[in-house]
Amino acid sequence: MTYGSATAEETAVACIHKAYELGINFFDTSNSYNGAEKVVGSALHAYPRSSYVLATKVFFPQGQGPNERGLSRKHIIEQCDASLKRLGTDYIDLYQCHRFDHETPVEETLRALDDLTAQGKILYAGVSEWNANQIADAASIGKSLNLRPLISNQPIYNMFERYIEKENVISQCESDGLVVFSPLAQGVLTGKYKPGMAIPQDSRAANDNTNGVINSYLREDVLACTVKLEELASKLGISLSQFALAWVLRQPNVSSAIIGSSRPSQIEENIKAIETELTDEVLARTEDILSVVSSFAPMR
Repeated sequence: MTYGSATAEETAVACIHKAYELGINFFDTSNSYNGAEKVVGSALHAYPRSSYVLATKVFFPQGQGPNERGLSRKHIIEQCDASLKRLGTDYIDLYQCHRFDHETPVEETLRALDDLTAQGKILYAGVSEWNANQIADAASIGKSLNLRPLISNQPIYNMFERYIEKENVISQCESDGLVVFSPLAQGVLTGKYKPGMAIPQDSRAANDNTNGVINSYLREDVLACTVKLEELASKLGISLSQFALAWVLRQPNVSSAIIGSSRPSQIEENIKAIETELTDEVLARTEDILSVVSSFAPMR
């Protein structure tokens, strides 16, 4: 979602209310998203706290100092308290390590998360964009120390970015929850960007010059592929975004696919993806279409 102006925040709140109304009960944010925690927390105050799952994250810099970043005990504890204040809640359902910290011992990070759980400030801990070996090592260390296990991983996953399949992240997380982000490839898998055509002026690509991720998708091979995918989706009687979300959710251990929205109507359309079942024939045709796209490097 977008934040930063009164209009943007009003729209974000409307999107959250629409999502809740339609049965969505998992809301994901981060201390590094500009003002997001305050907006999300405020919007969710309208509902019983037990009726939704609230997730946020810690890792990225919150200041210039060396202790204002990473997954050290100091940073995790301080940022958890700061997130609780911004969210306006007594506890966080899922507290996620936004990236892997190569400068902090995993044991230190896991102990800090376990202590927060014991204090009731968080209910569960997870990670985001950790590779299979990092997840396995953390599980082993946590078990040896008799700590509460990490219960989720939030990687990027969509039709174009599939490193979690190749690097066995999916199989590593088989007993845990995969909460994937960017299932629509920053909006490219909505069909709004066409090969050989100018970028729409009301699109994310046109209005966010800092977003290097979306620019990586604006390649001729990717855009040509979306045209064929959209044709296939049309034959199924669904939109490209619904098709892309159904494709992600076909994985049995993908617990949730995080969608971002700039207006409530997008949520109304996207949620219909849960009604779509893709046959083996459709999945095979999808693989044929995607086979021409050069691979993406993991974003971490």
